[in-house]
Order: sequence, then C-alpha cells, then structure tokens
Amino acid sequence: MSKLVIAIPSKGRLKEACGEWFAARDVALEQEAGSRGYRARFAGLPEIEVMLLSASEIASSLLAGDIHLGITGEDLLRESAPQIEGRLAMVMGLGFGFADVVVAVSNAWIDVSTMADLDDICAAYAATHNKRLRVATKYANITRGFFAHNGIADYRIVLSAGATEGAPAAGTAEVIVDITTTGATLRDNGLKILDDGVILKSQATLSASLTAEWNEGARAACEKLFAALGADYRALSAQF
Repeated sequence: MSKLVIAIPSKGRLKEACGEWFAARDVALEQEAGSRGYRARFAGLPEIEVMLLSASEIASSLLAGDIHLGITGEDLLRESAPQIEGRLAMVMGLGFGFADVVVAVSNAWIDVSTMADLDDICAAYAATHNKRLRVATKYANITRGFFAHNGIADYRIVLSAGATEGAPAAGTAEVIVDITTTGATLRDNGLKILDDGVILKSQATLSASLTAEWNEGARAACEKLFAALGADYRALSAQF
C-alpha cells in the first residue's frame, strides 16, 4: 500500500458521527462517487485513501493488515481477535458509539443476580436435564473468555442470527450475551443484566493495524493526518 488507508463505517449513526468528529477538528471528510460510493477523502490530504466499510469488515481488515487505520467498535475488535496484542493498537476511544456487552437473564430468575448465581444455575441445569444451559450471542469469543474468567463451564453457546434478546422468550436459549446502550430493549423483553454481568464497555475506537505494510509513505501520511487533527494528536503514531 503506497498510500495510508483508513476505513470508517459505511452507513448509519457511526458514519455520521465519524464525519462530525473529523469536522470538529477541521478535517473535512468528503465522500466520492455520490452517497452510495465506497470511497471518500480528506480535503487537502491526497496521500490518504478513505474506505467505507461495514463496522465488522473494518475489524477484520485491520487484523488482516488490509488497512492501516480503522474506526469501529471495540466490541467488534475484541470479538474478532480475543488476543489483539501484536496485531492491533487501539490508539484512542473517540467518545461516541457507546454500548455495553452484557450478560442478561429472565426477570423471572429472582434468585439469579450475579455470575456466581449463574454458575450455580448452570451446574444444577446440567445435573437435572443432562444437558447444558444455552447462551445465545453474536459474541462467542467474548462470551467464552468472560465465562471462563468467572469459572463457568456448564453451558453451551447458541450463535444468534437475529434479535438475540428474543431468544429466551422463543425458547432457543436461557441466557443471552448481547450489546445494549440503554437496556430498554432488554427490559422490554423481560430481561435483566446481572449485577457483575457487564463484560465490556465499548465505544468507537481509532485503531491501527500492526500487520499492515507501514512503509515510509504511509507513516508520513499518518503523521500528517494526526498533525492536521491538532496538537493533542501529533504524538499518537508513537503508539505503533
């Protein structure tokens, strides 16, 4: 890659927030080829290529080294790469796109409020039903790591392809691990977050790929971008 390549979300509130974040620092983000294009540019910075990708594609592209920088949720980065050391540098949180990855159970489980309580339920369920309690989630890696940290083994993951919060009511899982911003959707579905069940407090994060080709041109363009963002950002490239 001769240019510095940075990816930002291609649609929705995250795309809008990215544009607002750069604009607030006097760096204008201009989309190419109309509103449906997949390329953009920073005004006055022709040595930088801006790609518009889905948030999940940005995470995988950073890990693959296909882009130098990317803006996406920390939850997607940690799900894509449970061990990010040596592969990614999370340069900074951007102060938008906040959401929590949480463990939630039915409100009817009045005696279950902590992960320790859930561990007891998992063990009892396995002993009684001769099968493991089901946890519906799109965050299999994050879930496995958190459950292992809490010493919970008697469960099985059910990968969620749709609205995860509906799994308990639909009878496809007893517990969910999902992302939430206000908790309103969980409450509307009769669910509660365990007291110690907040796995990750995520936000949109500017990250750098450590596996990308950081040639002289790309590094110089990165330093120029950070300098354009202002004095507070000039030293950021030293992190990688």
